[in-house]
Amino acid sequence: MIATTQSLGTQSLGVTLLERIGNTPLLRLGRLTAHLPGVQILGKVEWVNPGGSVKDRAAASIVLDAERRGLLKFHQRDGARALLDATSGNTGIAYAMLGAALGFPVTLCVPSNVSEERKRILAAYGANVIWTDHADGSDGAIRQARALAAAEPDRYMYADQYGNEQNWKAHYRTTANEIWKQTEGHVTHFVAGLGTSGTFMGTTRRLRELNPRIKCISMQPDSPFNGFEGLKHMATAIVPSIYDPTLADANILMETERAYDMARELGRLDGVLVGISAAGAVAASLRIAEQEAKAGREAVIVTILSDSADKYLSERFWQEG
Repeated sequence: MIATTQSLGTQSLGVTLLERIGNTPLLRLGRLTAHLPGVQILGKVEWVNPGGSVKDRAAASIVLDAERRGLLKFHQRDGARALLDATSGNTGIAYAMLGAALGFPVTLCVPSNVSEERKRILAAYGANVIWTDHADGSDGAIRQARALAAAEPDRYMYADQYGNEQNWKAHYRTTANEIWKQTEGHVTHFVAGLGTSGTFMGTTRRLRELNPRIKCISMQPDSPFNGFEGLKHMATAIVPSIYDPTLADANILMETERAYDMARELGRLDGVLVGISAAGAVAASLRIAEQEAKAGREAVIVTILSDSADKYLSERFWQEG
């Protein structure tokens, strides 16, 4: 029977935007490991979040915590305090989406060389964007955001995703538990890239509680000059205060060109179009998979597909190689 307005009464239908964040599927990348018996690579498909990336989780956690503490007011745009943060794109998109949905202003400091797609998405959500020098990368955006927050503390609520505990706690509460449930506790390795480091920190802490034998491996660019939007070369960058380098069992330095190769390979051979950092995480997972297979060990390797390729299709590397 089709429900009518009268029969529904005040019953709410559908889900809210916030309810759409999380509970993302695990995708088996079977062709990558077809030559490696006993080894699986599974990717957490984070682009199905409403803002299109894993950063929806941290942004929602930060925003809801700020509202609970009275630092941010919803549905009060005129004269309201604005959320302010530095971002290379995905967290900013998540903030902008939530600001539009929940009714609070958003100001973002963003390096000017982020992809054109990200710029258009931020504009579509109505965020106020302050473009910073591309040569200074995400660190330049961080410095600009800090300066604005210090100069006008009554105007801005500085979210500080790089130092906000709600960042990693979002993954402790959700991402890790989803992985555990979806693999029925069989996960042996977890791999994630390092940007703010929140995804890796939170997921690793919880997985270690569930099974201390799980190996957790971080991935970061091999050089300060790289093509990974959002990831940090920790040796030369402003290190996020939430980052704990002792948590990782190993750290893989990834070449930009290898990530480009993997992005093209996943698209052309597996029908999966992912962003550059996701491709780098898969490439790191494959290295681990090959090591485990060579040693004759079975493995279930889970990595984070932080976003899809739709924000990067203007990049020239897709036509190369």
